[in-house]
Order: sequence, then C-alpha cells, then structure tokens
Amino acid sequence: MVKEMRLTTEEKALKINLTKDIYGCFAEIGAGQEVVANFFRAGGSSGTIAFSQSAYDMKVSDSMYGEASRYVCEERLVTMLETEFETMKFRLPEKYKQSRFFSFCNTVESLNYHKTNQGQGWVGIRFQMNLETPPNDIVLHIKMHDISNKAQQDSLGILGVNLIHAAFFLNEDLDQFLDGLVYRLPRERMEIDMIRVSGPDFENTDNRVIALNLVKRGMTDATMFDLCGNVLQPATALYKRNILLMRGRFRPVTKVHIDMIETGLNHFLKEEEVVKENVSVVFELTLKDLTADGKILDKDFLDRAELLGSLGYTVMISNYLKHYKMVDYLASISKEKKMGIILGIYNLNSIFDERYYDNLPGGILEAFGKGFGHNVKMFVYPAIDVETGDMYSLENLSIPANMNGLLQYMKDNDKLEAIEEYNPKLLSIMSDDVLSKIKANASNWEEDVPEEVVKAIKFYELFGYCKPKESIEI
Repeated sequence: MVKEMRLTTEEKALKINLTKDIYGCFAEIGAGQEVVANFFRAGGSSGTIAFSQSAYDMKVSDSMYGEASRYVCEERLVTMLETEFETMKFRLPEKYKQSRFFSFCNTVESLNYHKTNQGQGWVGIRFQMNLETPPNDIVLHIKMHDISNKAQQDSLGILGVNLIHAAFFLNEDLDQFLDGLVYRLPRERMEIDMIRVSGPDFENTDNRVIALNLVKRGMTDATMFDLCGNVLQPATALYKRNILLMRGRFRPVTKVHIDMIETGLNHFLKEEEVVKENVSVVFELTLKDLTADGKILDKDFLDRAELLGSLGYTVMISNYLKHYKMVDYLASISKEKKMGIILGIYNLNSIFDERYYDNLPGGILEAFGKGFGHNVKMFVYPAIDVETGDMYSLENLSIPANMNGLLQYMKDNDKLEAIEEYNPKLLSIMSDDVLSKIKANASNWEEDVPEEVVKAIKFYELFGYCKPKESIEI
C-alpha cells in the first residue's frame, strides 16, 4: 500500500489504463481536458477510455445536459455524471457486463485573463466497485490557488488522476484515500472544502467525519453540513444569505444555548435588510473545541453534531480559532448582506484583549478592521459573575482603560448590542457541569437541556450516558 501511495501521476494513470476491467469516459467543462490528457500521455489508454468530450460552449452544454442558470455548480456536475454513465451503459451493453464502468466529470472556472476571479469548481466520479453492481459517487468542491491559468489546469489534471486512482485502489481506508487524493497537491495549490460520497459501497461511511477530516488535515479551513448530515459547500449554501453565527463547544447543547440563539435571532430580525426567509443560523465548532486530551475524537464530534441536527441547525467546523478570522471568512461569502454574531459576555472580553492579536502587525486595530469592518453586528448575552454572583453584561463590561474608546466606537456605530430578553433562571447552567452529571448518571441534568436533547442523549447514549439497568424482581 505504501508503494501504491507513492506512485507518480503518470504511474497512476498507467496502472488504471492497464487494469483490464476498468473502463470509463471523461467530460470536462471550463478548464480544458487536463485529466484525460494524463491518461493519453501515459499510454495504453485505448482499453480504458470509451470517449472524452468538452462541452465548452454553453449552448452545446445545454443540449447535452439541459438548460441551466449556473454551469459551475454541484447540480450540473451530478447531471453530467449520471448522463455520461448511462450513455456508456446504453451504447456498450456487452462491455458493461465485463467491466467496472466509471464516468469522470468536472465543471471548473479557472483563472481568467485579468486574474479577477477565484479558480474553483466541482469534480466527481461515478464508478462501480464490482462488476454489474450499482455505482457509487464521489463529489468534491475545489478552490485553485495557483496564480496562472496553466498551473491551475496542471493541478486539476493531477487531482483528477488522484481521484480516479483513489476511488478504485484506496477506498477501504479514509486516511489513505485522502492522502492519495491530495498527493503532490499542497494546500498552497489546491483546497478541497467539500467531499461527499454516496452509493451502496459507502453505506457505512459518515460524510460528517470526512468533513471533519478535511479541516483536521488542513485541506480547508471550514466546512459544514445540514440537520440531516448532508455535507454542504459553504460558499454555495451561504451565498448572499444573512448569516447568524453562534460559536461554542455545545458539549452538550443546553437550555442557555437555546435561549441565546432564540433571543439573538429576535434581535437580528429587527435589523434593516434582514428577512427571516433569508437568514441562515449556523452553529460553529472550532477544532480546538473538538479536542479532548490532546486528540480530536470523531465519536465526540458526532455526538454534538447529532444533538445540533436534532434541533434543526446547520453545523460548521472550522480552523478559525479567533473571531475576526471566522467573521472575515463568512463575510466574503455573504457579500454585503448583514451578518450577526451571538456571543457570551466573557467571549467579548477576549475580543478586547490586545494579547489576542500579537500575531498581527496591526494588532487589535487590524483585527477589528478585518473582522468587524464589514456589515457585522455582535449580540452580547450576559452571565453571572463567578466571583461576585452579580449580573455581568455589556452595560458593565470590564476591559482595560485604553480599550474604552474602541468599545465606545463599536457602540456608537451599531456594532454591539446587549441581549435583554434573556431568561435569568438559565444563567447558572454550565455545559461542563451538565456533562459531569451525565457521566455520573445523575438524573438532574435533564432539567438543564432541551427535551429533544434529553431524548437524543438517552437514545444514542451520548457523552458517556449509560441506560439504567432494569431491576430484577426476586
């Protein structure tokens, strides 16, 4: 397997060409036919390639795949994969009985002549693991960071060969699959911010774990999925949406979290240009908050994802530890739409801590310019002061004296707003205390979490919960 991992692009293409029962077609839109070119150059392609085509003209593309409002999108890619696979089956029924068919497709926007765009696109493969079995799909979204059109086409060619090779030869282990997928493609050249697998051979594969691993490996900085566990491409799912963001560990989700999001949403909906139908509420987990004993545990992550999904929320995983980086990333997606952030008062304290920005040449002013210079507003939820027992809120926020001017600027320019309709009875709830009660099999933890979460924790036995043993009558 180690030898398999170290094959060059040409060696991978040649191995596929020489594997007698692998047979497929290529359809590439927008960035040339760089993937199939690698197979032609490797030799022996006549036994592997049924046909190759590029519907570069939009009218031709429409005639083949149907009319579309967008050409570089997941929907277009899936249509291409299905159309080309079924076309092969229809044209070559006898060959279908003897070979594992595949259709490889991409629809990509590469760097334009004036270099005013971001090279990005959708790449995928529909393939049979075994003869005459239903096919599987692997779909991914990429961002290309090379600074020339030629270099972006080259990287796309490498990725395509890597994907086909990994689909057929590295499909039994996620780590090996991801290693093979990005072989010779450092993050500086290409970013993969979404992978989705489906089909009979991937029934036991959780796409949320793949999403987590993309961020954990540094293949991207953020990815997300919906309440059903479907992986989403952030720029597509949140494009020109009003985003309301809440960051936290959610281990587990408590009633105070729900109160924060509900009261924060009420405030957000009162903002100009914010319409309820256009609001996306996002719960975000950072890698740091997924760490337990120095390790990121897939099971612990899935526990929290199940709970948030049971409440109907979209979940984002990111590598953005600092608030301004997260906000800057989301603002680039939502464009000029209003964006809201719900945060606790103690998190606001850290935002006004200058040590938090030692890595930036411009310090706290650079961070505030990047993160909060956009159309962004923070809604601040109060807490009980752990030392005095008094209410701690935006009104009595304690920060260094030299930060008071910046705080006043944020208030004067409508960047900060106190959440006032909170439930004071919930402020004593702490997630760590709830977690300890769950692990100790105490019963009073149920009072601190929503009913849906109680049911989910008990049914799935999350966070160390153990069902009580049934008593035996003697």
